[in-house]
Amino acid sequence: MSKQQSSEVQVKRFSKAFVWAHGINAIAFIGLYITALPMYTDWFNWLYVVFGGPENARLIHRILAVAFILPTFIWLIFDHKGFFMWLKELVTWKKRDFQFFSEFVKELFGFKFKHVRQTFFNAGEKINSILQIFCAILLIGSGFPMWFPDLFPSALVQWSYFLHNVGFGLGFAVVLGHIYLSVIHKHSRPGFTGVITGKVPAKWAKSHYTEWYEEEVKKGNFPDLDDPKKNKKKGA
Repeated sequence: MSKQQSSEVQVKRFSKAFVWAHGINAIAFIGLYITALPMYTDWFNWLYVVFGGPENARLIHRILAVAFILPTFIWLIFDHKGFFMWLKELVTWKKRDFQFFSEFVKELFGFKFKHVRQTFFNAGEKINSILQIFCAILLIGSGFPMWFPDLFPSALVQWSYFLHNVGFGLGFAVVLGHIYLSVIHKHSRPGFTGVITGKVPAKWAKSHYTEWYEEEVKKGNFPDLDDPKKNKKKGA
């Protein structure tokens, strides 16, 4: 296999269920953010005109809130194996995960770095997932008392507005970082195709998730880029 051919090989990283869940989650979050802006500051009151008035903006916000909850169930129902593997990885931390961060800082600022062997999710993605889970809990948990204030004590409703703001601000910061690292940062950019098509370049996957890639090679699922004679893999 030539260098050009190996750079063009694609391997499956995410299931269709994950791709759909990720897409719905992203669209819902962005929609929630935009519809919330005029509720937070008068600077964005002009958005009420776009949404057809404050009542419509609130209605759209609530519809998107329901959509924001759906991805977890989509992934769990249609790819429970992948979902539980993700949860297991979030609570599994080894020496390599902590080594990842020192090299990641070098990579982020353009210094010479080396890839630390990682499994399906690297340490940075684990942190991102944990932060997003935390933000989702804050947003969803505080959203219910705000949506149904008559069912909850007034003090809880007031605290819910504060916690919703915290989740709103922190969640936006986390998403900005996630977008930068997955779409803009040159070393991570090739993997962006994974959340669109489910597939990523094999060469990129091998360098960024070496342990996972080598496990898949042993199972016969991925091509062995170091041994062209073994590259009769289906779906490569």
